[in-house]
Amino acid sequence: MAKLDARRVEAFLADPGRDCRVVLLHGDDPGLIRERAEKLARAVAGGDPMRLVEVPRDGWRDPGALAAEAASVPLTGGRPLVRVRDAGDGFAAAAKAALAGPGPGLVVLEAPEAQARSKLRTLLEPVPGAAVIACYRERGADLARSAGAILGELGVSAEPAALDWLAQRLGEDRMLLRRELEKLALYVGEGGRVGVEDAVACVAEGSALGLEEALVAALSGDVATADRALETAMAEGANAVQVVRTALRHVQRLHLASLAVAGGAPPGAALDGLRPPVFFRHKPAFERALRQWRPETLEAAGDALLDAERRTKTTGLPSALVAREAVLLLARRAAAARR
Repeated sequence: MAKLDARRVEAFLADPGRDCRVVLLHGDDPGLIRERAEKLARAVAGGDPMRLVEVPRDGWRDPGALAAEAASVPLTGGRPLVRVRDAGDGFAAAAKAALAGPGPGLVVLEAPEAQARSKLRTLLEPVPGAAVIACYRERGADLARSAGAILGELGVSAEPAALDWLAQRLGEDRMLLRRELEKLALYVGEGGRVGVEDAVACVAEGSALGLEEALVAALSGDVATADRALETAMAEGANAVQVVRTALRHVQRLHLASLAVAGGAPPGAALDGLRPPVFFRHKPAFERALRQWRPETLEAAGDALLDAERRTKTTGLPSALVAREAVLLLARRAAAARR
């Protein structure tokens, strides 16, 4: 078994099988590690607290601790699950003992810091009685699929456009993603269907919405709206680096669409080809921007934004001032092109 292919993970979490003795969860998403550990706990222990054993992070000091707990017979019967929430390489000897031990229990090691050459991964990856599962932050379409799966677990469905919007706005932290989706599921009610309007109403933060509005307005040449929306976004918490990086993402997406238009595609079709899709409320402004910007000017705008990000970190000027000027320069260029 050892390193588990991503396509097999969900089936394994639902039924790890008795041949598996130790599971190692590692990667850069602690929320996903925790979520998968809890799925294993439900599958193995069935919610029975008598079958769940928590070993503290200093449990490695007793190399036989994991094996002893895995060999114990719960008062209520069934298979025990032994869980270590912050396992380091110090647990290598204990994990080896658990693999060789007589008990029926499953040991789950949560090890966010385990690198490729760590003792735990080096020990467990070649062993048939272990499962090593990578838990890395998901992005793009993978994140949208996960959001849909979580909403399904919560008893609601979602439109594809809503899932794309959520994947763009909620980021890659699994714990934050789940919390926001739980709130959204309550908002639409059991059996409901999440649309983009529901997602915007329930999930979006003011600063994120204000920043999106500012950048869409800037690229279409609406200087006054861009200025007002940017001021609102920064007052509500948007920081300078976030502003510049989000502006760069908008410019890069518009650049891709402009290349498609230069190749003969109609503006609407060029925008429809972007992934993730353009938010439906922003499509008219994006189309206007597409008629005002050429690929070479968008490429230059991207270079200017990269320089602006550097200046937010290295010059003596206030970073908010640098970011604001960079966005308003985009708006003024677009307005000039419109004349």
